[in-house]
Amino acid sequence: MTAARGDDRVRGFRFRRLEKPEEFRQAEELQRSVREVESAAAVPASLQRVLQDNGGVVAGAFADIYLAGCCVSALGWDGSVLYYYAHATVVRPEYQNHHVGYRLMAFLRDEVLRQGLGEVRWSFDPLSSRAAWLSVRRLGGLPDRYLAHYYGRPPDELAASLETDRLRVRWEVGSPAVDGRLAGAGADPGERVARYRSSSAIVATEPGEHGLRVPTAVSEPSGASAHLEIPFDLASIREHEPESVRRWRHAVRDAFRAAFDLGYAVEDFAVISEEHERRSFYLLAKAPPRPTGE
Repeated sequence: MTAARGDDRVRGFRFRRLEKPEEFRQAEELQRSVREVESAAAVPASLQRVLQDNGGVVAGAFADIYLAGCCVSALGWDGSVLYYYAHATVVRPEYQNHHVGYRLMAFLRDEVLRQGLGEVRWSFDPLSSRAAWLSVRRLGGLPDRYLAHYYGRPPDELAASLETDRLRVRWEVGSPAVDGRLAGAGADPGERVARYRSSSAIVATEPGEHGLRVPTAVSEPSGASAHLEIPFDLASIREHEPESVRRWRHAVRDAFRAAFDLGYAVEDFAVISEEHERRSFYLLAKAPPRPTGE
C-alpha cells in the first residue's frame, strides 16, 4: 500500500511483527497511554510475546525505531469457525490522521490470508465515529452483534458513567466485497447521502444546549433501509455535555437491539454535512429472509 503523505517519519513507516522484548514493552505502554475506558485491559508485554509465538499476530507501525501504532490479535474459535480476534489496534494521537490504523489492519489481513484463514473479528465503541468509519466504511467490516457492558464497569470512578458497550465486527478478509472496499468501491459520498435521505431514522436527535446533538427518541426501523445516528465527535460531547453521554449510550443501545431483532444489518457508515453541521450515521438494510429448509 502507498505510504501516507506527511513528514519523513510518516513516509518511512514500516509495518512488521514485533520481535524484541523492548518492542512488546513499547506496545504495552502505547495501549495504556492511548486506550481510554478499557486501559486496564492493555495486553502485557509478556502475553504479547506468548501470542506472537503461538499463532497470534502482534504487529507494529514503526517510524524509524519509534512505535507509532500496534495491533494485537489472537486466534479464536467459536465452535465452527477459526478466525483471528483483533483485541487492540492503537495509534498514537499524533499519527491518527495518517491512516496508520487502516494500514495496520491491512497488514493483519495479509498475515491472515497467508495462513489460509478468512475472517477477523473485533469490537469497538459504537458511539465512536472514528472507529465506525475505519471498521465499517474503510475496511468493510460487518457489525453483527451488540455487546452491552462488555468490559463491565470501568475501575476509574471518572469513567464509570461511560459504560463499556461494544459493537462486534466480522471482517471476511478474502471476500470480493472486502476486496472492493479496500480498492475504493462505493467511495462516492453522494451515494451515501442519497441512501441516508431515503431511509428511515431510528434515533431522532436535536441540538443541545451547546449546539451538540443529543438523542430525543428511538423508533423501530421500517422500510427497506434505515439510518442510526451517533455523535460525530464523542470527545466534544464528553467535554461540553457530559450528562448526555448516558443518553447517547442508551439510545444507541436500544436502537441497535431493535434493528438487529427486526432483521436489519449494518452495511455502511457515512458522515453527512448539512447546513454547516457534520453528522454520523450507520446505514442499515433489511436483511433478506433466510431460505427455509425442505
